[in-house]
Amino acid sequence: MLVRLLYVSRASERELEASIESIMASARQHNLQNGITGILCYGGGIYVQAIEGGRVAVNRLYRQIVADARHSDVELLHYEEITERRFGGWTMGQVNLSRLNTSVVLKYCEKPEFDPYGMSGRVSLALLEELMATACIIGRA
Repeated sequence: MLVRLLYVSRASERELEASIESIMASARQHNLQNGITGILCYGGGIYVQAIEGGRVAVNRLYRQIVADARHSDVELLHYEEITERRFGGWTMGQVNLSRLNTSVVLKYCEKPEFDPYGMSGRVSLALLEELMATACIIGRA
């Protein structure tokens, strides 16, 4: 059974770029062998991540993320059973949220500042889908 999980967290480390590199390296190593795909968005000290795969593998990964010292204030935004993957092309794609166009942010947020803590899971997922459709995602590893 496939599931999709979407969460938001705050970066615990001040060096966000170093933390991103560490997270991406872990994801590339772990995800392929565990059948997990997804996307990691980051910016302004915030991570938003969608992960897809088998229920057991996704739940196990989410528990690891909650316990990971690189994340704080982890909140589950969305969890659903799915019939197909939306982010199947990436073991972990990435998006730098600080480069988002203000008009894209305003389409999904009340203010021009991206705040996933104030967004519903469905709205957050719609934003990720738009980022995918507009080729904002990098890193097909």
